[in-house]
Amino acid sequence: MAGPPSRRAVVSSGPMPVTSYSRAADRLRVAQIISTTAAEGPGQRFAIWVQGCPLRCRGCCNPEMLPWRGGRWLAVPELARRVVGTPGISGVTLLGGEPAAQAAACASLLRRVRGAGLSTMVFTGYRVDELEAAGDPALAALLGGTDLLIDGRYERSAPDGERPLIGSRNQTPHVLGAAGGPLLTALIGGARRLELRLGRGGLLLSGCPDAVDRLLQPGEGAP
Repeated sequence: MAGPPSRRAVVSSGPMPVTSYSRAADRLRVAQIISTTAAEGPGQRFAIWVQGCPLRCRGCCNPEMLPWRGGRWLAVPELARRVVGTPGISGVTLLGGEPAAQAAACASLLRRVRGAGLSTMVFTGYRVDELEAAGDPALAALLGGTDLLIDGRYERSAPDGERPLIGSRNQTPHVLGAAGGPLLTALIGGARRLELRLGRGGLLLSGCPDAVDRLLQPGEGAP
């Protein structure tokens, strides 16, 4: 396998070629999983954060997921069975990291869970036109397996304090599949959620980035 791409910062306002970390379709490098959450999309969802991102947006809320080394490899068929077998969920959400950097594996996973009747959401730092212009069949399959896509680099200077789950004002939701419309309607009408979980690795926060930032800031009268 080729070495990891350069970690140079990007100029987020310009077009960006899509960088692929792994073209394998049968395994996915995963940073984190929450099997049931209401903070990463409408309803109860199975959330998967992939490991590695070439974009390096300033102020990224998951900096530990940027390096290509980290996380763990999981077999896509087994991960799909785990998702489908989780009771009470309505869909799966892919975040990161950057799902487009492991497009073939993410597309395979989405195809399997969608075939079981679950909805699919994907967060990507690339714009949808960049993904389409790449001419990559794996990226086309990723888009084809996505019901609701949230796209765009995170712009630290333009935070979005209104739309749930959207970090900056330039980021845009795109309805790509049959379940995308209802997902978007529920997302827009929903609350900005923040979940805190205490696990073996410490405190885990998920949900709206600005809510996390506010929680971590000292309150009035704090030293």
